[in-house]
Amino acid sequence: MSDESRKPPHVTHVGRYSALVPSTNLEDGPDPLEFERFDDAGGDDAEPRGHAPMGASLSVSHVDMCQQINRPAHHTVAFDNANLVVRRGQEFVLRVSFSRPPTPDDDFQLEFLIGSNPSANKGTMVAVTFGQRRGGGGGGWVGRVLEAQGPSLVLGVTPSPNAIVGKFRTYVAVVGRSGMHRTRRDPSTDLYVLFNAWCPEDPVFLPDEAERREYVLNEYGIIYQGAVKAVSQRTWLYGQFELGVLDACIHILDASRMPIYHRGNVIKLVRRGSAMLNSQDDNGVMVGNWSEDFSMGTAPTLWTGSVKILQEYANTGVPVCFAQCWVFAGIFNSFLRCLGIPARVITNFSSAHDNTGNLKTDLIFKTDGAPDKRSTRDSIWNYHCWNEVYMARPDLPDGMGGWQVVDATPQETSDGHFRCGPASVAAIKEGLLCHPFDAGFCFAEVNSDVVFYKRDRYGTLTPFRVDKRHVGQLVLTKAVGSDRPFDITYTYKYREDSMENQRTMNRAEEYGCELDHSELPETLLSVAMNTDKVYLGHDFNLQLEFQNQSDTPRTIQVHLAGSVVFYTGVEAHTFRDENLTVTVGANQTENVTLRITAQEYMPHLGSQLSLHFILTGQADDQSLSAIEVVNLETPPLMLRLSGRPKMQHEMSVTVSFTNHFQFALENVQMALEGPGLLSYRTHFYSVIAPQGSIDWTETFTPRIDGSKRIMATLSCSSLTQVSGTADLEVEP
Repeated sequence: MSDESRKPPHVTHVGRYSALVPSTNLEDGPDPLEFERFDDAGGDDAEPRGHAPMGASLSVSHVDMCQQINRPAHHTVAFDNANLVVRRGQEFVLRVSFSRPPTPDDDFQLEFLIGSNPSANKGTMVAVTFGQRRGGGGGGWVGRVLEAQGPSLVLGVTPSPNAIVGKFRTYVAVVGRSGMHRTRRDPSTDLYVLFNAWCPEDPVFLPDEAERREYVLNEYGIIYQGAVKAVSQRTWLYGQFELGVLDACIHILDASRMPIYHRGNVIKLVRRGSAMLNSQDDNGVMVGNWSEDFSMGTAPTLWTGSVKILQEYANTGVPVCFAQCWVFAGIFNSFLRCLGIPARVITNFSSAHDNTGNLKTDLIFKTDGAPDKRSTRDSIWNYHCWNEVYMARPDLPDGMGGWQVVDATPQETSDGHFRCGPASVAAIKEGLLCHPFDAGFCFAEVNSDVVFYKRDRYGTLTPFRVDKRHVGQLVLTKAVGSDRPFDITYTYKYREDSMENQRTMNRAEEYGCELDHSELPETLLSVAMNTDKVYLGHDFNLQLEFQNQSDTPRTIQVHLAGSVVFYTGVEAHTFRDENLTVTVGANQTENVTLRITAQEYMPHLGSQLSLHFILTGQADDQSLSAIEVVNLETPPLMLRLSGRPKMQHEMSVTVSFTNHFQFALENVQMALEGPGLLSYRTHFYSVIAPQGSIDWTETFTPRIDGSKRIMATLSCSSLTQVSGTADLEVEP
């Protein structure tokens, strides 16, 4: 059988829909008729209803979208877009010039069309009327005459707070006795309508002005990485106002075939966006890759921001390679902010990924205390990044609005697609897991119990310790107006030992989440592991502190496993596996220091920067365990600016790096970008010798004033997560 014969037959909408459901915004549909005759018209010519001076008919000579007035009022000055961008629920003005001064008897209307098959009853064709017919047929859009200036009228138009979000085509129709004369299609009068966090009637309304400027208008953010005891950070350039990004975001919705008339519903839109930002099942924006082979694309650590990714996807329609969780979160944040939805990137440290659908993360050990890697299926990510969006939730009970979890990283399916949310953060905190969408999965990420099991020779699992505090230890986001971290753990969970937390857990269990109820004997032995800040390529000390609260000395048989791990908790290589014996006196503390050398871990490191230590111990009938994740710090890139920071004045930036390691860096890729300053640029070095230095200089011309940031990254097979930034204040 040939390949052609195996292809499914082409199926049309005929028989199911009266017309094809419109799902494309950027591709224009057929233009409306320039002259549209009324159904009940009897004459051949359209004429004004009143008697115009000198008998002249009324026609439109020009439409001015008044961008200089509208853009500042709608907080859209920064958009690098030739067309007007406004926010729904807020008036914008336009000037219509006619062939003569209009009279009160003249009748005309503005028409705004979106999609390929505009329809008034679907909100995709909006007629805004004036004069005697004002308020009729506007689909919630309202118009008024603000000023008459000879043959010109200044008109005010207020889109509905629930208007469809996207790109509208604008027409002016003059009404005659037998029909309407429309202006011809003019792409310069196309209009983008966005969500409006400044409008109290819009479901995305955010009351605080400082938060609106941070979560809608800020073009860069900080994404937190590393480990709970060694938090690192990197800048991500959202670039939501850069050339082509708004069209790229609309293209994503078009590619998802989301019906145009659903695009005013923020819940449906962010849910569709969550699915489309990954390519797992719908040919979406980015391909996830958690391996160490990025030869067929760009390493996730090399990306500086979202702009290049979104532009490439829009231009090619092919998923971009490659992403990991912080990249998915950064791009999703650009998509959301670009469309006007308040959004922020969240990092959950020690994030559970439970493969069995309960609230238990199971870690299994052999009888000698060594981790049983073959039997352990669950994992604890060092960190996981997702997004929060701010919106009302009219589909949920009162109090469930506000910040909602959405996640584009493909982990689990939701209604058949790899997506997550929106899930109410308030519902997660209260254990109200019955509310859509995916609250149970998000709840487990921050609340799972870590259960330690011993597996005997027959395969029987016996729990010996339960850690209720390890998962979801810290949840961070960027603070409003600064680069400092803001701890929002309390918005997701109550204190572990509080009555409120117990109530939440009981409620979660009522909704089907299985908690751990192991009855374990009270243990009088404990152990903690700690390190100071550790730099890549350096030796360091691993401090073990054993505590014996019993009245008799204890001799503990200890097993320590040290591994290089992916940040997802998956082991890459084991570099230490040792047994030791520790004796702790009655009611005493014993400290043990283990020296970990770079010579041990560096040969196994690859592109990873996380070391994972897990300790188990046995003393008679007492068991103990501890986990420590060490994040290796990397050297920064240095950025140096030259020239006066002024709009349309040429400047330069120099990126400098010195290889202080004892090995050469080969096939080094570097990237540089700054929204409003310079587009994504790359540079390649075949080798940077030990103690060798490089300088890379690029020129640029700022296109817009205000606070700006440039970011550079460096990545190669033996060194990743190297970046640097430079800030500047651009004068008008």
